[in-house]
Amino acid sequence: MPGPPVVIRGWEPPATPYGPGHRGVDLAAPPGTEIRAVAPGRVTFAGPVAGQGVLTITLDGSGSPPLRTTYEPVRALVHPGERVTAGQPVAVLDAGPWHCADGCLHWGLKRGEVYLNPLVLVRRGHARLLPVFGVGVEAG
Repeated sequence: MPGPPVVIRGWEPPATPYGPGHRGVDLAAPPGTEIRAVAPGRVTFAGPVAGQGVLTITLDGSGSPPLRTTYEPVRALVHPGERVTAGQPVAVLDAGPWHCADGCLHWGLKRGEVYLNPLVLVRRGHARLLPVFGVGVEAG
């Protein structure tokens, strides 16, 4: 999405596979917002699920099993099997219905059957060097 994402509802992993939680994040966006791929990969699904458009992209070089991102409710601009690049427009946010009060994109991340926080793909922390205690330094 253009600009930094505004999180309406964060990731709340369920305690059990079928327990309550929020298996992704909701990002504020009005209908018609262009959705871009977060990383390079291959489109593995683009179509309706329970009446909403869903797009799934399997990310390149992300290990085994690979990471998969999901975007909903969207109208896909790409097709299954198509390769995408980071930042490429891949979908447009549909007019809803949404599970949030105003327009939002539900963005998810999975490795195999395990849900992960998708914000790890866009939030880069600051490196911080800490002192190493107990290591002698020669004067010289």
